[in-house]
Amino acid sequence: MRLSKVSFRYRRRDPFVIQGADAELAPGDIVELTGVNGAGKSTLLRLLAGLYRPTQGTIGGRPAVVGFAPDRFPTGQPFTVAAYLRHVSRIRGSRTRGSGTRGGARWEPWAERLHMEHLLDTPLGELSKGGGHKVGLAQALMADPGLLIMDEPFAGLDAATRAVLPDLATEVAGRGGIVVVSDHQGGLRALPALRHWTVTDGRLHEPSSPVPVSDELVDELVTVAVQVPAGELPRFLARMRGEGYPAREIEESAR
Repeated sequence: MRLSKVSFRYRRRDPFVIQGADAELAPGDIVELTGVNGAGKSTLLRLLAGLYRPTQGTIGGRPAVVGFAPDRFPTGQPFTVAAYLRHVSRIRGSRTRGSGTRGGARWEPWAERLHMEHLLDTPLGELSKGGGHKVGLAQALMADPGLLIMDEPFAGLDAATRAVLPDLATEVAGRGGIVVVSDHQGGLRALPALRHWTVTDGRLHEPSSPVPVSDELVDELVTVAVQVPAGELPRFLARMRGEGYPAREIEESAR
């Protein structure tokens, strides 16, 4: 997936919210996006998801299935949590409960993993911010997205659900998906292969050096060389990155 000189503004005479963003995302990437309030993070996420079209530039190679979990789930809808998830599941071509078919758009496993089973009969309008986040995450994850975008997913969540999110991100990346997360709490910071983007005054930057991790984790890192058949390399790298390892191909001249 490639961003080429992407700029965006909401109206013709408005200042640009995003300016000249260039970036490339590979299968298995997990990206943490940070920046001060108003820097343009949420706008950039919506551009990546395809919810906004760039004013200038292009975004190419977007995966066919995108899961987007917004920072504030729109609770003003006449559904209970379960009714809403069933509705979204039908739209996405659901497999019904008890079919025995894995994957697809089944929502029940996500209700269990996100610790939201006690919310299923709750009207959306009565949800707390954390409860709304859980519903947003479930609808984003149920269709096995090739691109998963989460806007401040840790905000308002209970500790048990916060602990689940790094595993969910690595699972999506492990099957070759891309994960981009706006997060000021550092909830994914322990993943050694995490990429870090910052948005400052509408401009996207990626530090040349990795985000610092704990000394304890650094002491445990070693470099190994693994040979795999050429045709299996993309899947192998995606799986390793998804499991949190900074895997990359070594050029022949460097071997």
